[in-house]
Amino acid sequence: MKKHKLYIQMFSIHGLLRSENMEMGHDADTGGQIKYVIELANALSERSDVERIDLFTRLISDKTVSEDYSRPIEKVNDKFRIVRIQCGGKKYIRKELLWLHLDEYVDKTIKFIKRENAIPDIVHGHYADAGYVAIQLAKIFGLPIIFTGHSLGRIKREKLLNDGLKQADIIKKYKIDHRIHIEEDILKNADLVITSTGQEIEKQYGMYRNNNLPAYRVIPPGLNLGKFYPYYHDMLPETEKDEVEIYAQASVLKELNRFFSHPDKPLILALSRPDERKNISGLVKAYGEDLELQAMSNLAVFAGIRKDITEKEENERNVLTKMLLLMDKYDLYGKMAIPKKHDFEYEVPELFRIAAEKKGVFVNPALTEPFGLTLLEASATGLPIVATHDGGPKDIIHNCGNGILVDPTNTKKIAGALKKIITDHDIWEKFSKNGIINVRKHYTWEKHTKNYIKEVKKLVKEIPESEIGVAVPSDSIGKRLAGLNYFIITDIDNTLIGEEENKNLNDLLALLTKNRNIIGFCVATGRTIASAVEYLKQHNVHAPDIIISSVGSEIYYGKDLHYGQGWETHISSKWNRAKIVELLKDIDFLEYQEEITQRRFKISYLMKPGKDRLAMIHDLLLKHKCRYNLIYSHQRYLDILPYRASKGKAIRYLSYKWEISLKNILVCGDSGNDEEMLRGEPLAVVVGNYSEELEKLKHGKNIYFAKQKYAGGIVEAVKHYNFIKKAKGEIL
Repeated sequence: MKKHKLYIQMFSIHGLLRSENMEMGHDADTGGQIKYVIELANALSERSDVERIDLFTRLISDKTVSEDYSRPIEKVNDKFRIVRIQCGGKKYIRKELLWLHLDEYVDKTIKFIKRENAIPDIVHGHYADAGYVAIQLAKIFGLPIIFTGHSLGRIKREKLLNDGLKQADIIKKYKIDHRIHIEEDILKNADLVITSTGQEIEKQYGMYRNNNLPAYRVIPPGLNLGKFYPYYHDMLPETEKDEVEIYAQASVLKELNRFFSHPDKPLILALSRPDERKNISGLVKAYGEDLELQAMSNLAVFAGIRKDITEKEENERNVLTKMLLLMDKYDLYGKMAIPKKHDFEYEVPELFRIAAEKKGVFVNPALTEPFGLTLLEASATGLPIVATHDGGPKDIIHNCGNGILVDPTNTKKIAGALKKIITDHDIWEKFSKNGIINVRKHYTWEKHTKNYIKEVKKLVKEIPESEIGVAVPSDSIGKRLAGLNYFIITDIDNTLIGEEENKNLNDLLALLTKNRNIIGFCVATGRTIASAVEYLKQHNVHAPDIIISSVGSEIYYGKDLHYGQGWETHISSKWNRAKIVELLKDIDFLEYQEEITQRRFKISYLMKPGKDRLAMIHDLLLKHKCRYNLIYSHQRYLDILPYRASKGKAIRYLSYKWEISLKNILVCGDSGNDEEMLRGEPLAVVVGNYSEELEKLKHGKNIYFAKQKYAGGIVEAVKHYNFIKKAKGEIL
């Protein structure tokens, strides 16, 4: 065993994510999570015990957003990359519409991992969509999983209901029930959940049935202190700003000053997305209702980035419209600034310092606040804070002693806290100094990553030096498949196993075992998964790497039979099982098979041969616009599958997903339901005891008709194609 440097894969899928000039506030999906994951990955990449950080997000090629989001690989530094994987098309779509496409994302990420020939030590999902992806990868590669929620569905549903939205509308727009179901599954599978506060564990995750299953660790996020330095640094003669910072400061001042009649007054600053939960209207009311507060200060509300309010989504449009109406109601012109844009990279740090120089206050009046990163940013520059008494701000003010907690629903309390800080110089100085000092004590990325890596190392087992950083066979099916480039795929009944028990099966199994490191083993069968597993055990056949069951409608991986969710998603399109069963129920020559043979994506009948019977079924189903694939075999069995499903299509899907060339796959069969998988690019063998329905394949390309029956025919084909020699030659 040898200690090795860590390879960490993080996932943050739904937002507009890039390493510089982050567009936080662009919409509801581009908030603080974006900044969090970029800065975390950057900080981890600076550690000597980290080999590589890959941050996976969604590739977006859309003229409405920057071209930056269409770059497949963005190299941030020598150890940190942003990897963009396409799913659900290339247009930018909100996160609630991504759920249907996450299995596609998983499959393409597997392809990427195999192509890179490097398997991570651990996967970390940020938010529920990325948590789902991380779980699928963790299961198939046998990896530990970390999850950070950032926000949770049960909290959001409760808040939306309290706001008066109907349950049906919430489900329709936000897919909230599906999100909560995924979050419950994440908690059931995660090895560690990282939170920013203890309140998240107790109050938020505590609402979930599976809340007691994972381990939790409170690790507050850090801050880029190089950007958020104290305001008084600018007053020191030895301080030199670069030209970009000077320009940013000038731009911010110019933007603010065009709103204010008296720009020198203390500045009350708010900065958030235009979301109802951020309670922007509550802040404007607090300011508008208090004439004393108006007389002594100006108010600036940076509510996301916008060009035209009418083009924003409904919830954002409502928040912004309400803000403008309240500004007009209280006649706050000359006292209140509502800029339309701001640059997070350079302007926001300058904005905090400008507010601090004016002896102002930063305010976060959110109704619920899981953490509150902007509170730390403001405090690091020396700007005192007023914040909601919910969630993260309680921990921040407890640790830093840098402001006042208020009830965000009480406008008088908000106004009173702001006035107290602005009018009392000693209080302002105390909160300013405490913020600067204690943020640096409690909230640095260096401290965060130290605790983070400590937890990761508890989860990651040491591995043999030969396996470090490369995709090689192991007990984990994902790691094994990622290292294979050759496969033998065989039907079970009358191909792998037949009526005559002989040494040929044992010879084949010995051959597979001996060459396990270079050749994978898969069975493709009409049997259900339970029947296939039991039958293989009866004949002492070791567990295949992959089982394609129920005539190609299901795929399972490894000894643990990890279900191929990606294949299900792929074949489920336009499948209407109930409709097909109803259409065929009165056809007298069809006998619906017993329930044990029926599957969600397979309808099975018994049917004797008869003139035009298949044509009649086709005509009926096509007339009613059904999408299906019909397979008839052994002059007896009729299976109806989704139009994308079959054993042959499943093999091609596996070839794509695991990047195994079809020319490196040997397919073995004996009957009509094997015909499709025997055709085409793969090497194929029809064993000696084949059904006459395959006679037509005798002149097919890459199809060998063996003389030996059953497993003997497979061994014969392995020799005919020099299959093992080719596999070994590639390794050499």
